[in-house]
Amino acid sequence: MKDLNNVRVRFAPSPTGGLHLGGVRTVLYNYLFAKKYNGKFILRIEDTDQSRFVEGAEEYINQCLSWCGLQPDESPLAGGEYGPYRQSERKGIYLNYAQQLIDKGVAYYAFDTTEDLEKMREDLKAEGSHSLQYDHRVRLKMKNSLTLSKDETSNLLKSSTPHVVRIKIDPGQKIKFTDLIRGEIEFDTDNVDDKVLLKSDGMPTYHLAVVVDDFLMKISHAFRGEEWLPSAPVHIHIWQHLFGLDKMPQWAHLPLILKPDGNGKLSKRDGDRLGFPVYAMNWTDPLSGELTKGFKESGFVPQAFLNLLALLGWNDGTENEIFSLNEMVEKFSLDRVHTSGAKFNFEKAKWFNHEWIKKLPANEFSEDVYKILEESGISKIDHNFLETIISLVKERCTTLLDFVEQASYFFQSPETFDIDAVKGKWNLTKYEFFKLLSKQFENISEFKSEIIEEKTKQLCSENSIKIGEVQMLLRIMLVGKKTGPGVFIIAETLGKSETLKRIEKAANYFNGLQYT
Repeated sequence: MKDLNNVRVRFAPSPTGGLHLGGVRTVLYNYLFAKKYNGKFILRIEDTDQSRFVEGAEEYINQCLSWCGLQPDESPLAGGEYGPYRQSERKGIYLNYAQQLIDKGVAYYAFDTTEDLEKMREDLKAEGSHSLQYDHRVRLKMKNSLTLSKDETSNLLKSSTPHVVRIKIDPGQKIKFTDLIRGEIEFDTDNVDDKVLLKSDGMPTYHLAVVVDDFLMKISHAFRGEEWLPSAPVHIHIWQHLFGLDKMPQWAHLPLILKPDGNGKLSKRDGDRLGFPVYAMNWTDPLSGELTKGFKESGFVPQAFLNLLALLGWNDGTENEIFSLNEMVEKFSLDRVHTSGAKFNFEKAKWFNHEWIKKLPANEFSEDVYKILEESGISKIDHNFLETIISLVKERCTTLLDFVEQASYFFQSPETFDIDAVKGKWNLTKYEFFKLLSKQFENISEFKSEIIEEKTKQLCSENSIKIGEVQMLLRIMLVGKKTGPGVFIIAETLGKSETLKRIEKAANYFNGLQYT
């Protein structure tokens, strides 16, 4: 492995839409590696494909990283000595490097039109070719600087004829590199096409820009998904002829995150089909207006989101599954990253979230719960009281959205009751009993759960009524249903006045139903 005293890693997304959880995992592994070795984590926006640019996507990426707590050390927002950090602002840099490759004979001008390229593919289909790509098998039949004379090429360039620059990959060679996760990897250039490096609008493609920017930004290690492996020989070829292979970052190609059945890469469509989020945060397509739900808005805390992503492809070699970000930094190592894909399991994701909701102090996510309760129609929430409620009910919450069901009755009296549970348990005797119990409660000077419980049990004993039935009925009176923490804790938390008010309201309602 390269010198770990000056680690510089980068996440380089295209601003084209929502941030897939696989992208966030790439960010996370970059971040963990950088922080472990006191290095720098860089965010670089690869916006050279203007046809795919989506308004607001860059801001969305920044918001996602902020929510996750994975702040870059250098970025378009943070700045840094190796900027600009948007490739569209670096356009003037790439032409020079493309020209160097042309001068060395490892790249060439291609003047083929869209119609020329379509005819090429049709001809290859007619010949029964398995490959429809622009490579060593077809380039000498096409309109490029390899088939045209120098004068013809020069005249076309002078007349501003639309053209691209392509890498020239010669057949019969073996290109090798050592992947930090997968070990030695070898490619046969017979199967590699002549990728476009510079487009007709003068903007670089990913293949040229990623090499040039990684060099100029002094990137030491590059983490990317395994779907980029087929592009590796092109990038190595560019590195070799521009900067030398000794300057190339060490690569680590991360395993895919797979569909729940393991059959292929997890996509947004899978989330839509199976009913779970795949993006970090809500993303609304500015053209179609289509909303795609994110983990944040589905009630996940960022600690759980990062934790579950870390273990989709890595473990620390123990049975432990719960890690804070600092613990992940301490324990992360590339030799524990898997080579095979990891199946995404939403039930397991919810388990992580439940564990983190239980683990975190209430003030860590009370603002989120506050907003969720407000959106459900609950207003005038006292923040200190809310944190008390969160601590009481969080064991019952798998997502933050569950706090609406598990906590709303602390803020508003129930409008409906579990009548089926009341049937057969309510009669005139119970009605008279709860009138007596209310008087007992009125006389309690310190309305604490243990005193409330003691007075209730004492009255049950005096009236030969089962405490279990009374507790169940009292819970339904206070909550509306048979759920929640201890009923006497609920009463204490609601306070004497609200408890008495709810008992009277429910008792009158039950009595009016004339159950016997």
